[in-house]
Amino acid sequence: MIDFEIPPEIEAARKAARESAEKLFRPIARYYDEHEHENPDELIKTLWEKPAIGMGALGGGGGGIGPAAMFLAQESTWGDASLTLCGPGPGLGGAAVLVSATPEQRERFLKRFSEGEPKWSAMAITEAGCGSDTAAITTTAVHDGDEWVLNGEKIFVTCGKRAAADSDGFVVVWATVDKSAGRAGIKPFVVEAGTPGMRVEKLEKKLGIRASDTATIIFEDCRIPYDNILGSPEVVDKTKTAGFKQAMATFDVTRPFIAAMALGVGRAALDFVKETFDKEGIKIRYG
Repeated sequence: MIDFEIPPEIEAARKAARESAEKLFRPIARYYDEHEHENPDELIKTLWEKPAIGMGALGGGGGGIGPAAMFLAQESTWGDASLTLCGPGPGLGGAAVLVSATPEQRERFLKRFSEGEPKWSAMAITEAGCGSDTAAITTTAVHDGDEWVLNGEKIFVTCGKRAAADSDGFVVVWATVDKSAGRAGIKPFVVEAGTPGMRVEKLEKKLGIRASDTATIIFEDCRIPYDNILGSPEVVDKTKTAGFKQAMATFDVTRPFIAAMALGVGRAALDFVKETFDKEGIKIRYG
């Protein structure tokens, strides 16, 4: 029999996250929705110091994503989904590192999220000509001595500017090392913030989730260290899809988190309807 009771330690964290979301997110959510691309600096500082709420719950400190993160995501987005996504932490790029990196790489890339100033990471996979179809990715990574040279353009990169330009974070870029190999040639690469050849080309003006930047990032002869590739660089068998599986494994890690966020938004909407109807003396009938 399945036990749906929330463990006491998770319940305590959930209640704390709910209180934080109500006190920190709700009062400023409207302002940052109407002032797209402004940074909520005080909130960012608070979220960095309390990584259990916001995107800090997604793989924080390299420890992975468990049931507690799902509950914290629900409560954060009940407060506001947009402010949740703009919070510092390992985020989507960190999830890719957790799935694909060696232990040494996890230490090297994720340790920064537990020290110093606020930092972000991002994942860049989508392209204008192919969406997220990994077999059709045109961004290339060419091996040159002890470096990789990246060329291409990525769109719809969540927290792209914050990760690539506004902090000491990084962007995980999916590129092909062998176009003839299709999905088998796709590999993830870590590009550190401020790397020459990587630039934020534009920020999208969106209909929602406005506090979180969504960027187009261009890579032009962008050189990164050879060991910034996550996993093996070899395309051993073109009939295999190891690179594709790495991308899908990253999505598998983050999709439950996204679903939890959707539950938080849905519950907030339902709470608003119930409160409004209660004020008018209207009772909602279910079933």
